Order: sequence, then structure tokens, then C-alpha cells
Amino acid sequence: MAEILLKGDPIGRFKGVLFDKDGTLSSSEPHLKKIAILRIQETIQILGKYTKKNHDLGQVKSLLKAAYGLNENGLDPNGAVAIASRQDNMISTATILSLQGIGWSKSIDLANKVFLTVDNINIKNSIDNNIRPLLSGVHNMLNKLINSKVKCAIISNDTREGISSFLKLNHLESKFINYWSCEDKPSKPSPSAVIELCKIIKLQPHECILIGDSDADLKMAQEAGIGLAMGYVSGWSSQPMLTYQNKLISNWEELSCH
Repeated sequence: MAEILLKGDPIGRFKGVLFDKDGTLSSSEPHLKKIAILRIQETIQILGKYTKKNHDLGQVKSLLKAAYGLNENGLDPNGAVAIASRQDNMISTATILSLQGIGWSKSIDLANKVFLTVDNINIKNSIDNNIRPLLSGVHNMLNKLINSKVKCAIISNDTREGISSFLKLNHLESKFINYWSCEDKPSKPSPSAVIELCKIIKLQPHECILIGDSDADLKMAQEAGIGLAMGYVSGWSSQPMLTYQNKLISNWEELSCH
């Protein structure tokens, strides 16, 4: 069991660390902001073609921006695109469409069409959905943990394919013993997601640290009985508002172990 230090001060002995991915290990804001903008543009275009009814497209655009967490400063780190799953964001989109008088089934169909169209735009333009550069110090920090025999795992609302591609593209396959995606059930933010991932890596929650950039992650961790819930605050242009953390970290060089 390794002793973990934050800014040189011991914070406990642990056997594992569970990491969120977007905004914690990777700089995801530029990519996610681009996705949000494309989804809004495609929604407006599809809605304009769908019916002859006079929809308030300006209102739809404003509602989608608010739902996604898109603002003049970038992407809200506490917003849906930043922390929620693809399915959750699709439901948000469908809900806004339904407010325009479109039936729920059709709203779901249109939202799904929007998301698939944006996926295809990304592929056509050679925009890889999973190229999200690592935040400074990640490789060095992971090497410190692994050299101290600490098991590292990822718990994310990305898909299994998305996480796998992220690891491969950033040459991290050997760094993480396993991961938990939005396709694994239950998914985040259920505390059972933490418990099940801990079972897979053969550790108890109290033997692990969970590091994430959202209150949903940190609350989930505490409810799962995690040993330490740590908030990472430097993955976005605007610092996330966190209240459920035991400790805060703003630079991966602050974390060490022996």
C-alpha cells in the first residue's frame, strides 16, 4: 500500500486510484465545445426542414446552449456536455424539441438523427472524436503511481470504444488496469459503478482514491465509500465548482507517492 502525498504532505495510504477522463486526464473542452456547436447547428437545420410550423429557432438555439452549458466563455465544466453521457445529452435535445410541439417519439428520432449526423461530419472532416490531448503532467504522475504498485483505472461517461481509443491514441494502455464506461451498468453517477469497478480491479472502495472534476463524480465516490474523493480543477477554462471533495488538486505535479 503506497503513501500518497499532495504538495509533499501525506494524505493517506491507498492501493488504487480511479480517474475520471474528460477534464481530469485530458483537455476535452475544445473538442466538446465543437461538438456542442455542431449539434445545435444541425438541430436548427433539421427543425427548419421538419415542419412548416413557425418554430422559434432563436429560442431553440438559446435553450440548447443553456442545456449543453455553452456560453461566451467556453463550456461550463458543470454543464451537461462536460459531464453527462451522450444519452443524457440526447434526452436534453429531445426535450427541447418536444417543447416545440413535436411528439416525444419524433423528438427522440430527430435528436438521434442530429447526433449521428454530427458523428458523420466529424468522420468526414477527419476529426477524431477521441483525440483529446493529455493535461500536463499526466504521464509522469501515472508512472509514479505505477512504480509504487498503485492500480490505476478509469471511470467515465464515455463509451467503451471512446475510452479504448483514448488510451491507445495517448499510449496509455499499459497504465490502466481496467475502466468503466457509460455502457457498463450501472453507469456514473451511480455509487454502484464505483463499487463494481473496484470489484473488477480486486480492491475495496476504501482502499482507493477517486479523482474527478465534477460534484457528480465526487458525491458518487463518497456515497460508494471511497477512501478519498479528490477534485481536479484545472481541466477547463472556467474552474469547476466543487463541494463534495476531501482534497483539491490543480496540477498533476502536486501528486506523488512512496
